[in-house]
Order: sequence, then C-alpha cells, then structure tokens
Amino acid sequence: MAVSQAQGGAIIDVAEFIDRQPVGGFQIRLLLTCATVLFLDGFDTQAIGYVAPALAKEWGLTKAALGPVFSAGLFGLMIGALVFGPLADRIGRKKIIMFSTLAFGIGTLATAFVSDVNTLLAIRFLTGLGLGGAMPNAVAMTSEFSPHRRRATMVMVMFCGFSIGAALGGLLAAALIPQFGWRSVFLVGGVAPLLLVPILPLRLPESVRFLALTGQAHARVAGLLEQVDPKAAFAPATQFMVHEPRLTGMPVLHLFREGRTLPTLLLWVVFFMSLLDLYFLSNWLPTVLNDLGASVSSAALIGSMLQVGGVVGTFALGSVIDRFSFRALALVYFVAVFAVGAIGQLGHSTALVTAAIFAAGFCIVGGQIAANALAATFYPTAVRSTGVGWALGIGRIGSIVGPLVGGALLTAKWSTGSVFLAAASAALCAALAAFSLSRLAGMSGGQGAAHPSSIDATLRAATTST
Repeated sequence: MAVSQAQGGAIIDVAEFIDRQPVGGFQIRLLLTCATVLFLDGFDTQAIGYVAPALAKEWGLTKAALGPVFSAGLFGLMIGALVFGPLADRIGRKKIIMFSTLAFGIGTLATAFVSDVNTLLAIRFLTGLGLGGAMPNAVAMTSEFSPHRRRATMVMVMFCGFSIGAALGGLLAAALIPQFGWRSVFLVGGVAPLLLVPILPLRLPESVRFLALTGQAHARVAGLLEQVDPKAAFAPATQFMVHEPRLTGMPVLHLFREGRTLPTLLLWVVFFMSLLDLYFLSNWLPTVLNDLGASVSSAALIGSMLQVGGVVGTFALGSVIDRFSFRALALVYFVAVFAVGAIGQLGHSTALVTAAIFAAGFCIVGGQIAANALAATFYPTAVRSTGVGWALGIGRIGSIVGPLVGGALLTAKWSTGSVFLAAASAALCAALAAFSLSRLAGMSGGQGAAHPSSIDATLRAATTST
C-alpha cells in the first residue's frame, strides 16, 4: 500500500488501496444496488418498443408515427446523459442516481395514463431525462470502487442489470398485454423505481474517489475504505488522496486535453454506431416480427432474445475485455455484422431468427456494455461521469437516429433483408472504430490488454515530443 507521511498523519493513496483488495462483500452489494437501478432503467427504456404493436393498433398509428414516439424518450436519454454526467462530477454520483431514479419512475408511471400521441411524446422525453442520468453515474460509481484488474468485469456484470430488465420487459409484456392491456406494463415499470428510491440512501455510498478528490471528507473516505477492507483501521489524522488533478473549468473540455481528443472521438463513433444498431433492433424487432406473422406476444418474446443474448454476452466477455480491451471489442462488433445481417434473411423461420437475434444481442448489447466499461476506465475521476455521460449522450444521438431510420426504411417498403443489412453496416462502423482504438493502444507497446489509459499516455508523449 502506498502510504506517505504528512504533518499530522499518514497519506493513503485511495486508488492503490482499492487496487490491492480482492472484490469483497461491500463491492458486491454496491454492484447489486447499481444493477437494480439499471434493471429498472432497462425495463422502462425498452417497454415502449414491446408495447408498440398493441399501442399502434389501439390508436390507429402507422409505422412512421411510431418512430418519433421511440425517439422522444431516447432524445431525453441523450440530454440526461449530457447534463447529469458533468453535474455528478460537481456534486457527486449518489445524489444524481437517486434523483434520476425518482424522475424515471414518475415518468414511466405517468405514461400509463396518456391518451394521445403529443402527450406521450412529452412524457417519454421527460422520462428519458431520468433514464439518461442514472446510467453513466452507476457505471462511474461501480468503476471507482473496483480494483483495476477486475474493473471492466465489475462494470459489465453490473450493467447486466440493464439487459436483464430490458429482456424481462419483453417477457412481462408478453404476459401482461393480452390480459391487462399495454398500460399495465408502464404501471409495473413506474411503481418499481418509486419503491426503490427510499432504499437508495441506505444502500448507496458516495464514490470514494470522488470524495478523496475533494480533499475535504477524510472521515467519510476512511469509513468507506474500512468497509472495502474490514481489517483496515485508520488513525483520525490520516489523509486520503488520488494521484489525479482536480480539474477546473468546464468538465467537457477536459475530454479533449492531454492527448484524449482522438480516443474520445473514436469512442463516440463506437457509441453512436453501437447504440444506433441496438435501438434500431430493440424498437423495431417486435413490429417487424409481427408483420411477418408472429402474434404480438410471440413477437415480444422473440424480440426479448436480443437482451437475453446481451446478458450472456456480457458475462462471457467480461474477463476477455479486461485482458484484451479494444482488440476484443473490435472482434465482437465484426461478428455482429453477420449476426444482424442474418436476421433479415431468416425472418420466416422462428428457430433460426431467434438464434440470429440472440447472437446479435450477444455481440451488440455485450459490445455496448464492454464499451461502457472501457470508457469508465479511460477517464480520470474528475471527469469520469462526464466522459461516460458524453459518450452515452453522443451514442443516444445514434439511438434516436436508429428508430427513425428503421421507420423510414419500412415506410419506403424496403425488404426485410435490406433493412437488416443496413443495420449491419452500423455494426461494421463500430468495429472499425474499435479496431482503430486497439491500434492506438498498440502504439504504447503493451502486451495483452492495452488499457485505454495507455492510449492517453502514448498520445501525450507524442504531443510532448513534437
């Protein structure tokens, strides 16, 4: 453990202290709490896609009219990620996670009572603000309590909560809609977060690295580190620090300083293309399958395999991403090109299309969760929520474009095969951007895992030498 002496007591390096610890009960409980938030986030985000066929039938909406309904919530998600990421870097992760959970719970519950498209668009946008604020801060929180050697795995396992919640949305929609109508899905999705909100202050700590960076909360930091390692005991005069600067000014500007510009832009390409593909698939799969002859319940059930595949992919890829970083991510997206393209060729065979959707989820959802984890490891504590939030925010532009493009292609009478080949091209773009990041990492000469921070160091060194 890196311990130095200062006047009045020892100085503890918080990051090194955590890196030396095994993953213990405290981190697992934190992971489960953040995963629960994202479980409900995923359920509420994807619910609109699963109820879309029933809603369109009741209200007499066309496919073109559904595109803005999908995109309204995603636009809110984008704004929420862009705003609440930097805000959390100022006031803390815990407050933003609690507020965001309350906001999307109220918004989802309100969705159950709307009666026209304009009100639905407004409510889905407001709900999206909360959904977008919760995600980057849950990622940052989990990352900052995880040892470096397990950080990507911990973030990815935590983020499985989102995929499980999204998949359960399909299973629950298939069971509820025939019996109680589409509004019942939003009733369940709204009440559950509101029940969680009073529990969060008791179960959710503030980020220990965020507190240490302020330099004014040594007692709170000591208490948290003693929970990470119950055998540790710190004298009252002990001080805690992280070897990272307290960055001043607009947090977003620091995403483009100290050699971070090129990797930041490449990360944004990965997020944009990956989330475009993900929301293209998750929003339109049930409707396309319904058009091909599946019932509303069957279409929701088969469509949920996208998220089921994502859960399996996340667990399978965690340790691989920790070891091989962007090289593994690039390969995953290359495989996704073929899986997504196959969906459009196999749509009339239930078994084969289910397998193709599962494989697409394994690669697209699993790849996106891996990208979240890698983004969290790249940025320093002072701008970690900003970095993850803006990557997700830029990605949300893709998630808005995806449903609109899908609606436009279907309205233009493109064949099912052509529609999914278009979706596969987005996965190819994500693969090429991830491959470029792996090449930048290779410039550092590292073996095995080329960590994003090595990209940062390489580019800074190159800038200094010129």
